[in-house]
Amino acid sequence: MRRLRTARIWGLLVVCAVAAQAHTVQTPAGNSAGCKTEEFQAAHLDGTAVKFNIILPGDYATSARRFPVFYLLHGYGGHYSNWCEKTQIVDYAKPYEEIIVMPEGENGWYVNNYTNPQMQWENYVIEDLIPYVDAHYRTIASRGGRAIAGLSMGGYGAVFLGLKHHEMFAAVASLSSVVGSADLKRWDKPLTKNKQTIIGNPGVRQTLLDSFGPVNNPARKDEDPFLLIRKLTPENCPQLYLAIGWGDSLLGENREFVALLAQLKMPYRYTEVPGKHEWRVWDEQVQRVLALQAPVLGAQRQRD
Repeated sequence: MRRLRTARIWGLLVVCAVAAQAHTVQTPAGNSAGCKTEEFQAAHLDGTAVKFNIILPGDYATSARRFPVFYLLHGYGGHYSNWCEKTQIVDYAKPYEEIIVMPEGENGWYVNNYTNPQMQWENYVIEDLIPYVDAHYRTIASRGGRAIAGLSMGGYGAVFLGLKHHEMFAAVASLSSVVGSADLKRWDKPLTKNKQTIIGNPGVRQTLLDSFGPVNNPARKDEDPFLLIRKLTPENCPQLYLAIGWGDSLLGENREFVALLAQLKMPYRYTEVPGKHEWRVWDEQVQRVLALQAPVLGAQRQRD
């Protein structure tokens, strides 16, 4: 089992390196025309100006309604613009009456950075971004009107944020997630033992150590989905959806997490699809996420 976990960890590092260069994979021609880019100063990122893309429902300008919000996170090596540039998210969003927000997360793993306390990525999403969106757009500013999802690093971020702040999100979706990012058994041993460049990408190793800190960092316990889910009940757990490609080296830990969900009788759906750690999978699965979350959020399809 130990050898299997070690092999899986190395696979995760390879995946992160691939995700950082995911634009080399065949991707759909994105339709960014419907994506509006906005910038604001994030107090929990030391006042740094950060950008996010936002897609508004078709009748936003002609109605006085409030709309649910779907937060969509990018992966390692990506940026806020990825979803609009690499998928057809604008077209996929048209049948739904909801606001879609795609924030910048850099390579911060969506946790409060251990090495640099001024880079509090968790607090930025929860205490800066969401309040800003609620204050500047007609949102349904409650748990029942809010969902979160992401791919790879962003998949971990969605599960982490969605479970830790379960009172804020009605639904959580994880695509090809590095769901074991904070798990010491998966990350720390090979990373701390090998001080040399790992698979030619020392940046992955360094961002993990910078973000999560040393093995004795107590904050890791509150950043580990495998532990966070045990604090919830089926009644207060958000709706969960996880998807991953058969050829993805993160498959093992996603199966482990799903097995835990089943053991705890949490509300979830899980699917494995053809493909690897690639935009083809994410472009397909984000459509499934929209369809699954719409009835939960009340983002019903518009009638023709």
